[in-house]
Amino acid sequence: MSEGERNNSDILDYFTSKSIQKKFAKLGVIDEISLILHFPLRYENETYLCEINKIPEGGTVQIEGVVISNKVMYRPRRQLVLQVEDGSGIIVIRFLNFYPSQIKAYSVGVRIRLLGEPRPGFFGTEMVHPKCHVVHENTPLPDSLTPVYPTTAGLSQKTIRKLIREILTDKAKVDNLSETIPSKILKDYRLNGFGKSVMLLHQPTPNVQANLLEDRTHPAWSRIKFDELLAQQLSMRLHYQQRHKHKAYPMADNKILTKTLLHSLPFSLTCAQKDVFSEISQDLSESYPMQRLLHGDVGSGKTVIAALAALQAIENGYQVAIMAPTEILAEQHYRKLSSWFNFMPGFDKNSIAWLSGSQKKMQRKDTLSTISTGTAMLVIGTHALFQDQVKFKKLGLAIIDEQHRFGVHQRLALRMKCTTQGMMPHQLMMSATPIPRTLSMSYYADLDVSILNEMPPGRTPVITKLFNDTRREEVIKRIKEECYSGKQVYWVCPLIDESEILQLNTVLDTYEKLRMIFSDLKIGLLHGKMLSYEKNEVMEIFKKGDIQLLVATTVIEVGVDVPNASLMVIENSERMGLSQLHQLRGRVGRGKDASVCILLYKDPLSEIARKRLQVIFENNDGFEIARQDLLLRGPGELLGVRQSGVPMLRFADPEQDENLLKYAHDAAKEMLQDYPKLAHNHLQRWLGNKSNYLKA
Repeated sequence: MSEGERNNSDILDYFTSKSIQKKFAKLGVIDEISLILHFPLRYENETYLCEINKIPEGGTVQIEGVVISNKVMYRPRRQLVLQVEDGSGIIVIRFLNFYPSQIKAYSVGVRIRLLGEPRPGFFGTEMVHPKCHVVHENTPLPDSLTPVYPTTAGLSQKTIRKLIREILTDKAKVDNLSETIPSKILKDYRLNGFGKSVMLLHQPTPNVQANLLEDRTHPAWSRIKFDELLAQQLSMRLHYQQRHKHKAYPMADNKILTKTLLHSLPFSLTCAQKDVFSEISQDLSESYPMQRLLHGDVGSGKTVIAALAALQAIENGYQVAIMAPTEILAEQHYRKLSSWFNFMPGFDKNSIAWLSGSQKKMQRKDTLSTISTGTAMLVIGTHALFQDQVKFKKLGLAIIDEQHRFGVHQRLALRMKCTTQGMMPHQLMMSATPIPRTLSMSYYADLDVSILNEMPPGRTPVITKLFNDTRREEVIKRIKEECYSGKQVYWVCPLIDESEILQLNTVLDTYEKLRMIFSDLKIGLLHGKMLSYEKNEVMEIFKKGDIQLLVATTVIEVGVDVPNASLMVIENSERMGLSQLHQLRGRVGRGKDASVCILLYKDPLSEIARKRLQVIFENNDGFEIARQDLLLRGPGELLGVRQSGVPMLRFADPEQDENLLKYAHDAAKEMLQDYPKLAHNHLQRWLGNKSNYLKA
């Protein structure tokens, strides 16, 4: 069977039972190649014997000897105790859990081979629960390290080793180890052969350093990681190429509306904003659909870029949809863009539509009508935008804010709103969570990526302070100072309702307590269970300055800008993730005055909580925080729901294997251009029929 002909539905049925197949499937092993790529977690060295009188301190050793005593003892607990002698000395062996068959198997006079960690005991050196099996006097030792594989209930190491050995030694299965990378690329990047690497990882010789294998830094592991990264890059590059074959409406920047907006704004674009809009504007002018990811730090100015892109599309006669994950964020976009667009030529009160799940029936009906007739040129809303009832007349551009909060299918549903046969809207995805470069290269290689790495002038870095919960009196004093000087304060709580598990202070309790403490201050309350109009009303009052202290949940993470807010207190900060802490902190420091964010925490701190607080304390750069977050959490959580459409890496780590990732990125281009058949074979080996996974 060739690599191209391999069928992922073949579930090892040529050598195992159905029950074993199911157990292997739990491990992701469904065919020959996936079994070959099921690599060991660690290794045991059973290639040599140690004499009992020469056992070193610490570490695992293997000994062999004859059982000279076999007793079941009942004090201090039931256990099987053996004495084993090898001619140089005697060692005591204890089995605390054992079967009656073992008593017989390890009877006096039987020769056994033991692998375990010796320790000093009252009666001399002993081993507790060693790996043990009966041998004959001249039973040969293995000539390679013994692999220990990831397994599941009912699947023994013996079974896994046996099946892998069968495939690796079966000459009829030679295609499983065939080379899918051209020799030129192997030479350019100094990579070991695939077959050689696989054999070494499954059957390493005793002289191989086991620590290099176990921490995955051995050259054999470099080859496996490179192959996995290459498959990912090939798949994403193919999807990128495929997208360019689709049709979209070309939209030239006529510079009438975009210039009008730029002249009306009270600020000038940063150099980064100008560069990014230039990239997006060029994409919109193409006849294939844009799929660009715009990411930047909190406050870097993504909204104005979205506004400029929207105007370029509208000026060409096409509708624009902007989708946000929460009503408060969607409404913020609606208010801000309405204030910018309402005075533009050709715009009236019906040109911008607001759509959410909480709208009343008649209001929703009217909104849907303005969308379907094309009266509404800009439509802003939440998940409601991609529901079946929403019909666009001529959707040309879809903008998705906080894109990581939407799934692949949700983004696809919005993209499918283009009513013209064979046409697709351009798509701009935005994220206020900076994405580390390595993660972007790996998991977003199918997208064009723009970065806003420059903050608008006048923004002062927020000073971050760490306060133990025992120092609340100092925090109270600081709040009074800020409010009495005319400034405003946020107090953020993570939960609304009581949780016995987390034992966190709720926003409601905190609100009541702070009202008693600050009886002379105007205090507001904001949380996710409030109705949409109530939340908006509170934020408007706060923005006007009529609320001095706002007690809120994390809904303000994507809230309205309040330049006069100079202090934020975050309760139970040790419970929050880095990106969330950074987003919340970004709510202050919007004005010219210095701002402070106080992170309240409770002891005892877990090691990971301590590291998170240290990172947020030491850094204001969102990209560096995201990089540290990647190291702490791995890519899965940072990617959000995008991971449902992208296979996660099993062996490679984008951050630790950055050089290999760059090699794979470059090699993918070369292989698709010069070695398309090998590229196909490589994809089949690593992804099988999953190589077509990217749909949005």
